[in-house]
Amino acid sequence: MCAADIDETPRNGERPRDYAVRMAREKAAACADPARYVLAGDTVVAAGLRILPKAETKAEARRCIELLGGRRHRALSAVALLHPDGTRRERLSETIVRFKRLSHQEIEAYLASGEWRGKAGGYAIQGSAEGLIASIQGSYSGVVGLPLFETRALLKAAGFPLG
Repeated sequence: MCAADIDETPRNGERPRDYAVRMAREKAAACADPARYVLAGDTVVAAGLRILPKAETKAEARRCIELLGGRRHRALSAVALLHPDGTRRERLSETIVRFKRLSHQEIEAYLASGEWRGKAGGYAIQGSAEGLIASIQGSYSGVVGLPLFETRALLKAAGFPLG
């Protein structure tokens, strides 16, 4: 396992989907190894063209959750597979997520859970935030962070034997 130490700052004017793909690509490149395949990914939560942060503070998480309450946003999960010879394949999953309108108490309870730490958009759908979400259109696993359909397609295209 390799923890890619890269600058994850979005570029000026960079669109969320381009940012997600660039992050997956750069993480794979940072862990390149001529002896093995490298699979890397990144998940981005976007409200319109605004890329929401991976919340590090409670105040940051609050801003994200308050922004997302009662509206739709996109969860973009990019996956990059780097072949030992340097060949790269990429896939992107885009899911529309709609949060219900949130009361002050619901926001405070979620923030108290601490699940938001380090999560894109300040929430983890696989935890108690699931109760804040009215609907999703697309890949649940992509919102969690690793789009399984796209990852499987990358591995299959690279020749990995999958059942």
